Amino acid sequence: MRVQIASEPGRPDKENEDFAAAAPGLLALVAGTEAPADTGCEHSVAWYARHLGGLLLAAAADTSVGLGEALAVAIERVNALHAWTCDLSHPDSPSAAVALARVTGDRLEHLLLSDATLVLDRTDQAPEIVTDDRRAELANRIDEPPGSLASYRNQPDGFWVASTKPEAASEAFTGSTPLTKLDGVALLSNDSRNSLTWPELLAALRKGGPAELIARIRETEASTDASALWWTTSD
Repeated sequence: MRVQIASEPGRPDKENEDFAAAAPGLLALVAGTEAPADTGCEHSVAWYARHLGGLLLAAAADTSVGLGEALAVAIERVNALHAWTCDLSHPDSPSAAVALARVTGDRLEHLLLSDATLVLDRTDQAPEIVTDDRRAELANRIDEPPGSLASYRNQPDGFWVASTKPEAASEAFTGSTPLTKLDGVALLSNDSRNSLTWPELLAALRKGGPAELIARIRETEASTDASALWWTTSD
């Protein structure tokens, strides 16, 4: 098995608000969500993404813990780091999308929450694409731009994202796939295929890994952070 990771900020002078990392049998991607100037928090979105990502890796390393439970624990632990300095009830408190994949026994488990994408490269059929479109669907339904939806965040009739409410983890999309049915899995921040089809995206990953994919994205778009993890069964 082989894991490759690439992550770039949208601009060279901008802090990368994504976190991407791997541990044995485990992949984690935390993509920070753009925030307004006033978040009620003295920490940056990048700080939040790094701390949530590190704590998520630690929690999910225990395969007796479900991925949703691991995310809830990680959110609680980040809260404990800054509850006394920041207003965790603020509607724009730093937040992030999460994609997680873990080998447990003979299966690959996955979790996805908010604006990230997970691609399962299956051996005998078309790739399975796991996305969370609830924020975009809400924006279309109420005819408002996504940046104005703070009051709907982590609400039953709104959308869900990793921030200060551990219960958001129970709203994540989860599943599992036999390892024998997979050639690989990709974790992507946002919709990192740009104008590529899914077969073209997987071809780019097989050819040059995540760096190749990000280079393709940068040909037409350069304003947002881009991160990708690629796990393949090949040596």
